[in-house]
Amino acid sequence: MPQAEPLPVVGPRCGALRVRDGAHSWRIMYRVDPDAVLIVEVYAKKTRKIPQEIIDRCKKRLKDYDETAKKAAKEPPKN
Repeated sequence: MPQAEPLPVVGPRCGALRVRDGAHSWRIMYRVDPDAVLIVEVYAKKTRKIPQEIIDRCKKRLKDYDETAKKAAKEPPKN
């Protein structure tokens, strides 16, 4: 079974799964929204600590997603 941990450093409702696959360990970073589960990053885990560049990339991706979702909610539906 994968091990799960909360990641408040990335944002609310964010977490990470640690998955072992043969000789590799993977970290899958995600956020749970009311209407979706967002997979934000998947990378080979080489150290115990999450690299700051990964945290920054996840924050940027979530910010971009939220801005796009907000714009889409404001636009009238296309027929």
